Amino acid sequence: MACLRPSKGKEKADQLNSGTAAVSSQLSIITQHLVSALPDHVILPHHSAAFSQSMNSYWAKQECQVPPACVVRPGSTQQLCTALAIINREHDRRQHQQEGDVERNIEEDVIKEEEKDQGLFAVRSGGHSPVPGAASIKGGVLVDLGLLSEVRLSSDGSNVTIGAGAKWMDVSTVLDSRGLAVVGGRNSAVGVGGLTLGGGLSFFSPRFGLVCSNIISYQVVLAWGSTVTASSTENSDLWRALKGGSNNFGIVTSFTAPTFPCTKIWSGFLYLPSYQASKVLAAFHQSVNRRMSDGPEVEGSNYAAGPIACFSYVQKLGIQAIAVNLVYTSITSEQGKGKWPAYWRNSSFRSLWRLWSTCKVRSLTSATDEMNTLNPPGRRQVFATTTITNDPNTITAAHTAYINGFTSMRHVNVKGLVWTLVLQPLLPNWVRKGEPNPLGLQDGSNEPLVIVSFTINWDQSRDDELVNKAARRAIEQIEMAAAANKTGHRYRYLNYCASWQKPFKGYGEENWRFLQQVSRRYDPDGLFQKGCVGGFKLFTEGQPFSQI
Repeated sequence: MACLRPSKGKEKADQLNSGTAAVSSQLSIITQHLVSALPDHVILPHHSAAFSQSMNSYWAKQECQVPPACVVRPGSTQQLCTALAIINREHDRRQHQQEGDVERNIEEDVIKEEEKDQGLFAVRSGGHSPVPGAASIKGGVLVDLGLLSEVRLSSDGSNVTIGAGAKWMDVSTVLDSRGLAVVGGRNSAVGVGGLTLGGGLSFFSPRFGLVCSNIISYQVVLAWGSTVTASSTENSDLWRALKGGSNNFGIVTSFTAPTFPCTKIWSGFLYLPSYQASKVLAAFHQSVNRRMSDGPEVEGSNYAAGPIACFSYVQKLGIQAIAVNLVYTSITSEQGKGKWPAYWRNSSFRSLWRLWSTCKVRSLTSATDEMNTLNPPGRRQVFATTTITNDPNTITAAHTAYINGFTSMRHVNVKGLVWTLVLQPLLPNWVRKGEPNPLGLQDGSNEPLVIVSFTINWDQSRDDELVNKAARRAIEQIEMAAAANKTGHRYRYLNYCASWQKPFKGYGEENWRFLQQVSRRYDPDGLFQKGCVGGFKLFTEGQPFSQI
């Protein structure tokens, strides 16, 4: 990617002082400081090709349309430290102004209020979140971690250190060739940073737990530009907080995770006609219950991931379709001959009539690539989620809300609408594995949970408000049914939350308070609460940072 890239630093400074003086005079103070300190790593809007390439690297189309004042692409942890120290100084300056330490005229007050609302900066790892502002910022500084994407295996192969700018395809490509894997993401195009900091579901969660619970250590750049290690023996409170605490403490530059042997897995989708919906819902419920009734040690259950049941309405074709993802992460000679693993062969899914199946033995990279092809980049996107127990009536109510959701918009004709309901299990013995986290799921309950989510995409910005409201109504309809059936659960998986949802509330008061305390310890001036305002914040509106 092209940047402000002279042959030598001094020549760059000379150009800024002469040939680009007119442009520089229009830059904000913070941008000028960043350009001066990191001339080869700042992309400005007038670098049209590089700036456009950076903007178009988001997954959700609406995020591509939020232009920052500049994009900083640090090539090392030290360069990130430099950038964050500059950003923090500007944050301090603005805080002093807002406190009245510096006299301002009315015009400046208006400008500063706008800056306060928008924040100063955003951080992008993979750029796969559709939440507005989670990895984008209008008129601020976008810190793009894309160059910090190295995947480095330890000398003995027992663990791997992954740069926060990597995507899961980068990780599996390196490890596939060594016959290894980590507890990582299921979609090859998703960024390592966002998924891991939000908790993270994996094909290997039945064996090892959530992605966040399998991180040995983190390298973190704190607000004032210093680097710390967070592990079980060093800054252990930060280590635990990062296991689901999102972007609230600092910028993680790398994650170290244990590896384990893995050559191939059995995975794929069953594609079924919509009239099979009731049978798929029943098979889903039975599959989750079977895991619990057979006990955690039932033969093969720790290798069986899913089922992930997807129900989609495709506006362009005017049809509904069903896709069910099944995975088995231990390969025997039977699967090598094309047979289903015994665990799934003995499930209700095996007997369902289907249009076709893609299930086969393949590499982990191939399996995650298949997930990615089902919802490629370049479309407007929204997520929303809730959590219920494995109750058949509430599961049916979720499917009814899915039907009501897209039928309510048929009169408007939302161009390119793909409206998808996703059901997937979250079992108690999964979340208890690995290292402790603050998600509030390790409370001793043996009730199997179901994560219910909507993944919705469409073509035109004119329909944004309509689709977002419909998604919220659908979630609220499911939650009303769950309340009536007494089958709701407080947990909300952060990575599937809509912008209006409050995932930290679902962690429970004690865990939420713990995260706030860690935030105040490692970010005492609140840079990642008030300067980096995108994503999900720890301090609610009306709850001042300074009072916690």
